[in-house]
Amino acid sequence: CLSPQGAVKRQALYACSTCTPPGAEPAGICLACSYECHGSHRLFELYTKRNFRCDCGNSKFKNLQCKLLPEKGKVNSGNKYNDNFYGLYCTCKRPYPDPDDEIPDEMIQCIVCEDWFHGRHLGAIPPESGDFHEMVCQACMNHCHFLWAYAPQLAVPALTKATSLEDEGIVLNVEESEEQKKEIKKESGAEHQEVKEEEKQTEQFNEPSTSSGSASLNTLLLIQIVTKSEEPACKLKELQSKQFLKKDTATFWPSNWRSKLCTCADCLKMYSELEVPFLTDEYDTVLAYENKGTSDQETDRRDPLMDTLNSMNRVQQVELICEYNDLKTELTDYLRRFADEGTVVKREDIQHFFEEFQSRKRRRTNRMQYYCS
Repeated sequence: CLSPQGAVKRQALYACSTCTPPGAEPAGICLACSYECHGSHRLFELYTKRNFRCDCGNSKFKNLQCKLLPEKGKVNSGNKYNDNFYGLYCTCKRPYPDPDDEIPDEMIQCIVCEDWFHGRHLGAIPPESGDFHEMVCQACMNHCHFLWAYAPQLAVPALTKATSLEDEGIVLNVEESEEQKKEIKKESGAEHQEVKEEEKQTEQFNEPSTSSGSASLNTLLLIQIVTKSEEPACKLKELQSKQFLKKDTATFWPSNWRSKLCTCADCLKMYSELEVPFLTDEYDTVLAYENKGTSDQETDRRDPLMDTLNSMNRVQQVELICEYNDLKTELTDYLRRFADEGTVVKREDIQHFFEEFQSRKRRRTNRMQYYCS
C-alpha cells in the first residue's frame, strides 16, 4: 500500500462500491489494496489521480481493515473527490459504460478536475485523438480563465478571431474606451518622460566627474537602468494585450504546451491561488506517468545475473557461470531430499546448506597447486 508515502504525485486509483456505496463518504484505494483487500468487491476504475493518499481501511470504511496496513484510521483531508468515486462521469452524471446510451462516444479526461467527459458534451468537437494530448473542460476553462489568452497560439485547433459574437463567443480586448485611450496616452507620456530622465542620467554618467559622490550616484543610476531593462516580461500580460477569443467550450492542447506557460512570479502566484500549480509541471501529465510505468517494467524484466555478467571481463564471466552452475546443482540435490521425505524446509536448513557449500568451496581452493615456470 502506498499510504505511507503520503499524497502520491500520480497513481492509478479505484473506488469500491461494496464498501462505500452511494450515500456513504467517497473513498479511493490504491492498486495494491484493490487486489489484497477488495479482490471480490465491485470496483470502479478511476484511472489516475494526482496528489492522492490511499483511503483503504481508514475511518471511511466501517467494517473493513486494510490487510497491508491495519493501523490506518485517519481521514485523508488532502484528498479531493468527485462523482467518479461513485461510478458517475461527465456533466451528464452517467456511468461508463452506460447500458442506456446507444451512441458510441469516447471519454476524455480533463487534466484540471480529472473528471471524464463524453466527447459530445464538451461544447466543441474534439480533434482527432492523435492531434492533441490534453483537454481542459468547460468548467475548468472558466476557472483557469488565463488559458484563453494562450489558446490562439497553443490550442488545437487554434482559436481565431470571431466573426459573430452570437455564434462564436466573445472577443476580448477588441476596442478601447475613450477613458482607456486617455489612460494609455497618460502612461505613454509618463514612460516617455522617464526614458528622457534615464537618458539624461546616462549622459551625465558618461561625462567626467571630479566628485566621487557624483560618480557613485551615476553608477547606481546606471545599474538601476540596466537592471530594469533586463527584467523578464510576463508572457501572459503580453498575450492578454492582444485580441483573443473566449468561448464556452472545452479546449484541446498539444504535448508540449505546458512548457510555454509563463513562469514569472506573478503568474506562479496566480497558479497557486487557483490551485493549479501543476500546469507548469510537464512530469504531471498522464503521458509522463505512462512512460515512467513502461520504463519501470523494462527495468523489472532485466535479469540481474546478465547485468552482472555484462560488467565483467571474459575470465570473470566464466568463473561466475561455473560457480552459479555448481550452486544450482548442489542446492537442487539438497532440496530434493526434503521433497522426497515430504518435510518442510526451514531457515536453519538453508543456513546449514550455505555453510557446507562455503566449506566445500574452501577445501577445493586449498587443494589447488600453483606452479611457476
